[in-house]
Amino acid sequence: MARYTGPKSKIARRFRDPIFGPDKTLTRKNYPPGMHGPSKRKRKQSEYAVQLTEKQKAKYTYGILERQFRKMFEKAAAMKGITGENLLMLCEARLDNVVYRLGISNSRAGARQLVSHKHIVVNGEIVNVPSFTLRSGDKVSIREKSKSLGVIVSCLGSTTMKYDWLSWDSNTMTGTFITAPHREQIPENIKEQLIVELYNK
Repeated sequence: MARYTGPKSKIARRFRDPIFGPDKTLTRKNYPPGMHGPSKRKRKQSEYAVQLTEKQKAKYTYGILERQFRKMFEKAAAMKGITGENLLMLCEARLDNVVYRLGISNSRAGARQLVSHKHIVVNGEIVNVPSFTLRSGDKVSIREKSKSLGVIVSCLGSTTMKYDWLSWDSNTMTGTFITAPHREQIPENIKEQLIVELYNK
């Protein structure tokens, strides 16, 4: 399974946004990476560069490579409604993202690994495909023999995030994907309209 495995702090610094979670390096060096440090001269970016940056930011945030992201955009464009919002909705409906949102893992990369290693069950069946798209009413739970895993117990014990489109039953360790979220419910700092403009060129 292809995925980004390079330095994360450098990517977060490029976008000046903690897209991989809290980052001490980003806090200390809140400027783009480079051998000359923070540049005093601000170069004006072209319209294309701004749009490309926003697309790259979305891809890194959700851990999706170009080919798959392009397919998701085409699917979003074919759906009713606003294409940019549909795109983010599809990203949020991915199984690895929902596992992360439910607090079963403290990062999307960790959630992707839990799914790939068959620790996650959807509607009673083991699913090991991180890009699996959930539908309204789908139940996401932890495999019975995996419920005592230290990494899972630790994450569930420390999570405080709650989302209107998800519910969680701590007794059965089962979450429900109630419905796809609206744009205002998605906390990610992504300007999806710029992505639409880029792909429509």
